Amino acid sequence: MAVVDFWETLLDFVFPPHCPLCHAYVEERGCWCPQCLAKALQPHRLPLSVPMQAVLADAWAFGVYKGSLRDLIRQLKYQGRRSNLSYINTLLTEAGNLPQVRKMLSGIDFAVPVPLYPKKEKQRGFNQAELIFGDFLSRQHIPVQRLLARTRATRPMYELSERERAVNLNNAFAVTRAEMLAGKKVLLFDDIFTTGATMVECANALMKAGAHAVIGIVLASDHGNKFN
Repeated sequence: MAVVDFWETLLDFVFPPHCPLCHAYVEERGCWCPQCLAKALQPHRLPLSVPMQAVLADAWAFGVYKGSLRDLIRQLKYQGRRSNLSYINTLLTEAGNLPQVRKMLSGIDFAVPVPLYPKKEKQRGFNQAELIFGDFLSRQHIPVQRLLARTRATRPMYELSERERAVNLNNAFAVTRAEMLAGKKVLLFDDIFTTGATMVECANALMKAGAHAVIGIVLASDHGNKFN
């Protein structure tokens, strides 16, 4: 038995793999039980106001920001619990098999992550959006390009009203290589969508730099309706 296989077997024996929602035992680490996966995986279109639609052609979330999915994101984001990525990858793998999702991703030239301020990313050690969607986008053969930079530190969004969020993010993002965007269909991705202020500011910067269209995706949101 290979060394890696031995330690994985020992880990599964000491800490048996379990579903992140109901904690029932599952066959492999990162798996969900079928019922809980169905609850967590709820792809839905996000509501966009008329001003938002001027820069975002469409926006989608793969799940609802509550319960186990919210916990997985928050633990990854604020506690650095990378082991949660195995559950997220399983969910996104299932999402990638849905014909509606494949249709939504069709024609994308490349994907751009919503950036963190450099000091924040250094402190955290990662951009959570890139960790969440990296493997998924690779499986979809969509290259990732870091074409946005956060040009200044901003206040934490959770403590702000919707209007304050818009002011907080005004002109906070800049395109780094505008020549790559001309006529391109861009997939803009982040971890969550609340008021949409962050995604709209990023999309606005991409469109001003020459992108043909921007489609937004997030792992979770508490807005919108499921696919028909």
